[in-house]
Amino acid sequence: MTLRASLLAVPFAAGFMLSALPAATAQDLPDLGGREVVVVTENAYPPLQFVDPKSGEQIGWEYDAMNEIAKRLNISVTYQNTSWDAMIQSVSDAQYDIGMTGITIRDDRKEKVDFSDPYMRSEMLMLVRSDEDRFDDGKSFGALEDTLIGAQPGTSPFYTAVYEVLDGNEANPRIKLFETFGASVQALRAGDVDMVLTDSTGGKGYVEASDGALKLVGEPLGSEDFGFIFAKGSDLVAPINAAIAALKADGTMDALNKKWFLDYKMGQ
Repeated sequence: MTLRASLLAVPFAAGFMLSALPAATAQDLPDLGGREVVVVTENAYPPLQFVDPKSGEQIGWEYDAMNEIAKRLNISVTYQNTSWDAMIQSVSDAQYDIGMTGITIRDDRKEKVDFSDPYMRSEMLMLVRSDEDRFDDGKSFGALEDTLIGAQPGTSPFYTAVYEVLDGNEANPRIKLFETFGASVQALRAGDVDMVLTDSTGGKGYVEASDGALKLVGEPLGSEDFGFIFAKGSDLVAPINAAIAALKADGTMDALNKKWFLDYKMGQ
């Protein structure tokens, strides 16, 4: 969905965009008195959140951002993990207080959960093997009838594949479905599919971790805004939004973007 008219999109590096919001200072933020909050994530979306292959630690942009939000709002955060397929419903059922895994803000999802304000904008790109030379955009891919796309059902890449690359048929046999994004990338590397659609956030992380096996090609096929999710009517939405605005206003978001999208190297 598009950002509200009051938001001004400000470009950042590598296809990421921050949204300028009214400045919020530390004294504007509510004190939630050490409230315990359970945040659920997938840990399959570098560099937003993933398990460090060396230390086994859960790390990433979203962890850093949420930890900073927790400090400023005086909340105590516990992290748990679940699959993407289960995440939106489990948060909707209030099994967890907040969900984070680069979740695209969409109207259909708003029927089940409330979203925070956008904390990041990313563009949809084509992830392919590094030796791929048969296509370099959605149109040329769609014209090659023997090529396959790997996707997760119900995700933004799935719908982009269906409506922007193929023929609008959600049952098109050229789309091979996988339970996780990581599984679709493994299938790509193994030659079982020819392309995986990903936003620039996850795609850049997987390319850096691939030791030259993968690359991103083509122009962006669209953009999407990411937000945290909550059970409908959650009283955490307003304070989290205030904290997001504060992190943007004081440069913390810029620092996190530099750390995770420019400086951090997967596997090093």
